[in-house]
Amino acid sequence: MTRAEEFQELRPLLFSIAYRLLGSVSEAEDAVQETWLRYQDCQTRPVSARAFLSATVSRIAIDVLRSARVRREEYAGRWFPEPLLADPYQDPERSAELADSVSMAALLLLERLSPLERAVFVLREVFGFGFDEIASTVGRSEAACRQLVVRARRHMDAGRARFTADRREREELAGRFFDAFREGDVAGLRELLAADVQMVGDSGGKAPLWGEGVFGAENVARTLATFVAPFVRIGGVVEPHRVNGQPGAILRHRDGRVVNTLALDILDGRVQAIRAVINPDKLRHLGPVADAREVLRETNGARRLRH
Repeated sequence: MTRAEEFQELRPLLFSIAYRLLGSVSEAEDAVQETWLRYQDCQTRPVSARAFLSATVSRIAIDVLRSARVRREEYAGRWFPEPLLADPYQDPERSAELADSVSMAALLLLERLSPLERAVFVLREVFGFGFDEIASTVGRSEAACRQLVVRARRHMDAGRARFTADRREREELAGRFFDAFREGDVAGLRELLAADVQMVGDSGGKAPLWGEGVFGAENVARTLATFVAPFVRIGGVVEPHRVNGQPGAILRHRDGRVVNTLALDILDGRVQAIRAVINPDKLRHLGPVADAREVLRETNGARRLRH
């Protein structure tokens, strides 16, 4: 097998590692490309291409993450990961860890960790790497890596929800949610929302947003219904889609351009959180992006005409 063939075979794994470390599709793709360039330039053939490439992409991502943390502290408003519609790496033996680790909620918890904690946690808990491989990757002893994993696991566990819902239940509830959403059915939406539900968004200061967020079932239901009815009237499309492994949707302008994505946290039989990514820079990998301000003007115009 040639180096190019080895790299292509391992590319899904490399992207999945980089995305979980960086929370950015574009930065993960850049890290994978840089990994290939370093592999090409390597004078000797590594004993294990998987070990070499995984370590390389992890080190690159750690370096990017260290500089990104400064940028994220200066970010306008809330920072969310770039939406991922499909994880290219699949491993039946670790399917639960892979699915959980790519959710918006999990990636936001990972943001609380230091770059080293994040890397060690992802490599060990998500992808099952041995401590010897991890130690070589991050330049720490195996004992130090074990301590980093314990500390990271403690932080992650402290932020996780204490209740769960199986996939079928989540999908069924999400289907009912988006049916009510398209119809602007306030009562139907309210019934599916947790009492303390929160709807928050990431616009990066580049798109209209509802302040710091909308909180409480009644407020969220009315806000959603107020927006979606005129949006549908102008030809807007609500396209259900898994977003970061969870039920969600892509909202498209009538010409097919992406307006934003929604990701739902569904736990204990209710929608607990709705996270919208509206920042156009974080949507470009999904296709042409609509001007959200222009869409809002159109929906407001349709609302006024209705009344």
